[in-house]
Amino acid sequence: MKRFLQYLSLIKFSHTIFAMPFALVGFFVGLMFEQQNEIALSGWEKATDYFIGHWMVFLHILLCMIFARSAAMAFNRYLDRTFDAKNPRTSIREIPRGIISPASALQFTIINSILFMGSAWMINAICFLLSPIALIVILGYSYTKRFTALCHLILGLGLSLAPVGAFIAVTEQANLPIILLSAAVIGWVSGFDIIYALQDDAFDVSQGLYSIPGYMGRKNALQLSRLLHFITALLLIGFGYYNGMHWIYYTGLFIYISLLIYQQGIVKENDLSRVNIAFMTANGIASIIFAAFSITDLIYFG
Repeated sequence: MKRFLQYLSLIKFSHTIFAMPFALVGFFVGLMFEQQNEIALSGWEKATDYFIGHWMVFLHILLCMIFARSAAMAFNRYLDRTFDAKNPRTSIREIPRGIISPASALQFTIINSILFMGSAWMINAICFLLSPIALIVILGYSYTKRFTALCHLILGLGLSLAPVGAFIAVTEQANLPIILLSAAVIGWVSGFDIIYALQDDAFDVSQGLYSIPGYMGRKNALQLSRLLHFITALLLIGFGYYNGMHWIYYTGLFIYISLLIYQQGIVKENDLSRVNIAFMTANGIASIIFAAFSITDLIYFG
């Protein structure tokens, strides 16, 4: 059990809360898209009946999420182990402290990558064929700080695969609303990752690593983060419009946007004491609320 908990800490399993709710929204959007011409029931009865028929797909989506994220985080910790050891903020991580060896972290990455592809294969052929591309994105992110300040956008791209992947798992296709939702995830994740990177701007510059705060400075980085979150809000409005969402969705969206505004308001260029509140607490609550209201809207009006 102790070893299991150490690996959970290595991959920051609690941070799964960021992408998982959006994957659930993608799954239910896919369900509603698929069942429109198939089941002549209504509301909760219709949704429940159709969900029961897709529970194995739902299970494998969850497994894909867990395995993909575990592989990505373990590989990031493996690849960044030298930098983590030098950075006072990250020197307490498992690999620098010798709790988990680099070889074990790499083995963990490989095992989870294989399990991810296996879970994708259990869903459908399209998901399986796309799974190596997804791995390239989410594992490749760990290299990007070495050559581009756009690394935050690559992280956003990796997490944006969750909703569109869940939608494809159900429908074997993509449409405009799910693309807008995934694009919103890119803006949301990139925005909050820029805020998180403020903590390491000086260290990144000293080590020749790239980041928006290190490249643009804290003030400009925060402004870009706000712009990305503004674009996120617009994309989610577009998703709601083109997917035919109703007042329940827009109520949740209002709360979600309010939390983004709160997150931006509590972090200052000369005061980073509340970065963790903005990063973990505000984002975790925001994603859960968005998913809960979105799924309720989809089921109630579906």
